[in-house]
Amino acid sequence: MTLQELLQLGGWAIWPLMVFSVATVALIIERTLYIIFHNLKVSDTKEILLEMIDRKDFAGAMDHCNRAGRRLISPRIFLAGLEIRHLGEHRIEKAMELEASRRINGLENGFDLLIAIGSIAPITGFLGTVSGMIGAFQSIATAENVNAQLVAGGIFEALITTAFGLIIAIAAITVYNLFAHIVDKFTKQLEEAGGEIVTRILLSEEVFSKVL
Repeated sequence: MTLQELLQLGGWAIWPLMVFSVATVALIIERTLYIIFHNLKVSDTKEILLEMIDRKDFAGAMDHCNRAGRRLISPRIFLAGLEIRHLGEHRIEKAMELEASRRINGLENGFDLLIAIGSIAPITGFLGTVSGMIGAFQSIATAENVNAQLVAGGIFEALITTAFGLIIAIAAITVYNLFAHIVDKFTKQLEEAGGEIVTRILLSEEVFSKVL
């Protein structure tokens, strides 16, 4: 079936579904490239910072975070805590949480739109099917000779939009769940690494204070 035939058979509902399909593909491509571009590894940065903090090389730790490329997200988050390490545990954790929230929100841009399309597309398709069925039965009611071909043809045309809407919904929701899993995994790693770094900072500051 060509695109022109699909548009003719699908009726009015095929047009919003086409918009939804284009938006879904665009979002999937954009989010995929964005997530691939940003390095979501946390362990390497964590180990380097813990080693520097144990040596009380806070200047080196902050310099390492500042020199990290744009692709790395975790150094910017840990830097927020290192910069105010003298203000206590609560302030350190709060600063890192705020920076992490901002960075994670950047990763999640467009997720809500994928969910919205995944919900609206099948409903739009079903509405198009209902509209098509009404037209099909109206044609049957006004036809002098009703045959199986006439009935099957009308139902076939009506069901196209439901199938199209379901395909869009499956694609949008599947990709959303995949992206959400990646971001959730990154968030969990950040929480674990952040907890270790805060603990090491506090221990290092406490030891340093006792030495003084």
